[in-house]
Amino acid sequence: MDKLKLKASQIKVVAFDVDGVLTNGEIIYNDKGEEIKIFNAKDGHGMFSLSKKGFITAIITARTSIIVEKRAKDLEILHVYQGAKNKILAIQDLMTIYKLDYSQIAYIGDDIPDICILEKAGLAFCPNDAVDEVKKICHFVLSKSGGRGAVREMTDFLLAAKEEYLLTKALEA
Repeated sequence: MDKLKLKASQIKVVAFDVDGVLTNGEIIYNDKGEEIKIFNAKDGHGMFSLSKKGFITAIITARTSIIVEKRAKDLEILHVYQGAKNKILAIQDLMTIYKLDYSQIAYIGDDIPDICILEKAGLAFCPNDAVDEVKKICHFVLSKSGGRGAVREMTDFLLAAKEEYLLTKALEA
């Protein structure tokens, strides 16, 4: 098992930024001033699959939106941190709740406010359209863009690594 898959097999918490990760980064308002977000169904299935396979899932975003709450509920995301201007505090909260360390955290972000987590996470992911400063510090620059399959690419990798690790352990027993 290669080094990154081994790291992936140790992940317990998977956390996601929203704008630019779960969406393509556009912020759209209708004529009533209501915010509109477009989410990718395949990304959503990947997120839902993580929860079903025992991963602790979280959304961490600096913005606040009713739409994010609804999406999280639909996907059975366990923790939602909105209005998180200092995102590392949300990760530290999760680590305290579950008695974990940074090596057990996977995070996907795309912009400067995500760097505080990405530089400490056991596995750091970003969409291929992330800012250069983020790309430089991530373990994985995914082939897909934010809101266009990057999250599914990440979740598929994590699920496959966990499955491979469990299979290897079973064969060793």
